[in-house]
Amino acid sequence: MGKFRGWHILAGIAAMVLTGILGTAMGLNNTAAFMSSCVAFVAVSMWTDSRISRRRLEKARRQVHEATFAADAAEDRSEPGLPVEAERPDREGRST
Repeated sequence: MGKFRGWHILAGIAAMVLTGILGTAMGLNNTAAFMSSCVAFVAVSMWTDSRISRRRLEKARRQVHEATFAADAAEDRSEPGLPVEAERPDREGRST
């Protein structure tokens, strides 16, 4: 079973139900309660979707960064250790 990708819809429906109940309890007529419920659905579902996509984007960036870091570390380990300073050549016949 794959990952569920409808959390923003469920959050919007929950906001719609809650707003409908509160609107009816406040004495709004059915049209006003429905309109406010629709506004709440759109607002909450868009907000939730942006939060979820931001979290997924940050996770993807972190994974790319970690993969790049791991690849660099593996590359560093595969090369032999190079000297930090240049060595003086040992040449015969020249005085230094």
